[in-house]
Amino acid sequence: MESQYFDVYQSWKEDPERFWRAAAEKLDWSRPFDTVFDPNQGEYGRWFAGGETNTCHNCLDRHVQAGRGDEVAIIYDSPVTGAKQRFSYNAALTEVEAIAAVLKNHGVAKGDRVVIYMPMIPEAVFSMLACARLGAVHSVVFGGFAAHELATRIDDCQAKVVICASCGLEPGRVVPYKPLLDHAIDMATVKPEYCFILQRDQLHAPLRYEHGDVDLAHAVEVEKVNGTSVPCVPVQSTDPLYILYTSGTTGQPKGVVRDNGGHMVALNWTMENIYGVKPGEVFWAASDIGWVVGHSYIVYAPLLAGNATVIFEGKPIGTPDAGTFWRVVSDYDVKVLFTAPTAFRAIRREDPEGEHVQRYDLSGLRALFLAGERADPETIKWAERVLQVPVIDHWWQTETGWAIAANPAGLGLLPLKYGSPCVPMPGYAIEVLDDSGHAVANGTLGNIVAKLPLPPGCLVTFWNADARFRASCLDEFPGYYKTADAGMVDDDGYVFVMARTDDIINCAGHRLSTGAMEEVCAMHPDVAECAVIGIADELKGQIPCGFLVLKKNVNRDSNALFKEIVQLVRDEIGPVAAFKTVMVVERLPKTRSGKILRGTMQKIADGMPWKMPATIDDPAILDEISQVLRQNDMAKLAS
Repeated sequence: MESQYFDVYQSWKEDPERFWRAAAEKLDWSRPFDTVFDPNQGEYGRWFAGGETNTCHNCLDRHVQAGRGDEVAIIYDSPVTGAKQRFSYNAALTEVEAIAAVLKNHGVAKGDRVVIYMPMIPEAVFSMLACARLGAVHSVVFGGFAAHELATRIDDCQAKVVICASCGLEPGRVVPYKPLLDHAIDMATVKPEYCFILQRDQLHAPLRYEHGDVDLAHAVEVEKVNGTSVPCVPVQSTDPLYILYTSGTTGQPKGVVRDNGGHMVALNWTMENIYGVKPGEVFWAASDIGWVVGHSYIVYAPLLAGNATVIFEGKPIGTPDAGTFWRVVSDYDVKVLFTAPTAFRAIRREDPEGEHVQRYDLSGLRALFLAGERADPETIKWAERVLQVPVIDHWWQTETGWAIAANPAGLGLLPLKYGSPCVPMPGYAIEVLDDSGHAVANGTLGNIVAKLPLPPGCLVTFWNADARFRASCLDEFPGYYKTADAGMVDDDGYVFVMARTDDIINCAGHRLSTGAMEEVCAMHPDVAECAVIGIADELKGQIPCGFLVLKKNVNRDSNALFKEIVQLVRDEIGPVAAFKTVMVVERLPKTRSGKILRGTMQKIADGMPWKMPATIDDPAILDEISQVLRQNDMAKLAS
C-alpha cells in the first residue's frame, strides 16, 4: 500500500496537541487531563497535565472489561528449563493482583520505589505491573548485575522493598542472584524493609530474616486463596511509572524517569502505526526486561495495545542452536519480531546459509525490526534473504523509550535505504548541527538533535538529578535534546546515524565516522562482525583500527584478508579514511544488551585508565582484546 507516513507526520507538525489528544483518547483516564501539553511544568514541559490514570489498568483491566479476558496476554518460553506457559488477560490480572496485595500488605504505597532483580520469567512482568497498579515506582535491575551496581541503584532510588529471584539461568550454568542481593544490601546505605524472594527449582536460597526476606510464592498463594482484590490506584499522568538506570554507568548512576500518561499514550500509538500489529496478534521483542526494549516492548506496549507478548528465557544461539528464534516464531505464530542486530550477527555466524530457517513454518512472520545499535547493511541483507520479510532498522534510546526514526510498517513502508533507520516519527523534529549549534547542509555529518519539546513517552528528567539532566541533555544545544549520536539527514529526509558523538574520530583534521567504516568491513564475505575505534596517533591525532570477528570455518591467510578489507574501505570511503590497522579477534566485548563496548576498547588501546563496565557480558573478553593488541604491537599493519 502507499505509505500514509508523510500525511501523518504533517498532521503532527501542523497541530501536535490535536495529534496526541487523539492518541490519548484510545486509553482510559480516571480524570481527564487539563491540557495536552503544559510548557511550564518540568524541565521542558509535561504531557497530559492534570489527568489521572493507571498504567496497569490500561494494560490488563481495560481488556478484561472489554470482554477479551480469555485471550492470550503473555507467553513464557524457556528453552533453558523446558518450561512453557500461556497466561490469558484474566490469568495475568489474577497474578498481578496477588503480588500487588503482598506488596500492599507490607506497606508499599503510591510513590514508593521497588527494585526488581529478576530473570526473564513471568513473575518479573507481574511484579512490574503490580507496582504500576499500586502507583509504586519500579526500578528493574538487570538480573545478575554485580552487587555494587545493585547497591548503588538501591541507594539512589531509596528502595523500600526488593523483589528478587533466587537465581537466573544461562546455558550450562546457574547464576545465584540471592547472594548478590545479600551482598548489595550489606553494602547499601539504604536498607530495604523487605526482600521478596521467588525460589526457583534450580536453586533454593537461604532466607535472611534480618533483611526482611519473605517467600514470594508462598505469600502470593495466600492472597490467591483469600481472593484478595486490589483496585488500581489513580496516579497523575505526570507521576513516575519507573526509573531505569542506563547501561554502562559508573559512579553515580543515571536514572531515566518515565511518566505514566505520556508513556502509555506514545507506546500504544507505536504498536499499530510503527510495528503494524493488531490486537490479539503475537508480538515478540527478543530482549530482556532489564533494558528499555524490555520495558517498552516486552511489557507495556504490547499489553497496552492488546497483543500477546513473548517472555523468552534463552539466547539466539546455544539454546539449543541457531534455530531457536525460528522455533519460537513458528510455535506461537509471531507476527512481528524485534531484536538487536547483534543477535542476528550471532545467528548468521553460526548458520551463514540460514539452514535452520528451513526447519520451521515462518509463514506468519510479517516483519523483523532491529534496534539497540547500528544495523549494518550486510546483516540486514542476510536477514532479508533468509526470512523473506521486510527487515526494518529503527533508532531509539533508553532516554526516548520508543523510536526516534523508523520505517513505519503500520503506515505503509517507505523505500529502503541501507544504513538508514529511515525517517523521523511524529513527535520528533530532527536536525543536524555542528559543534557550534549551527545547522549543517543535508548529507553533512554533525550532531543529531531533536527540537524540544520531546514527544510523550520520552524521559522527563533523571531521578533526583534535574540539573544533571539539563547539563547532559539540554544545555549544549539550547532548545534541543542532544541525542549524543552523530549522523546526517539526506535530501529525502532519511536519517543516517553513524556513531555516538564520541565515536567520531578526528584523523588529520578530518571528522570520520567509525560506523561508516564498520559498514564497509562487514561487506567482506568472511567477516561476521566488526568494530572500528579511533586509536591515538602522534602524527594524525587518531587513526582508525578495525577489530574483525570472522565467520566460522574461515581459513584464510590473514595478510591477504587484511589487504582486501583495507582496500575495500579505501574503495568505498576513500584514502581520507586512513584505514590501515586491522586485527582478528575471537569475539567483541559487549554489554548484556548487545552493544559493543567501543569506548572501553579505545581506552585499552590508548593505554588510558578504564573501569570494568557494569553491564559487560563477559569480562574475560577485554583480556582477550588486550592480548591481541599486545601481540600486534598495538596493530597489524596491512602494507
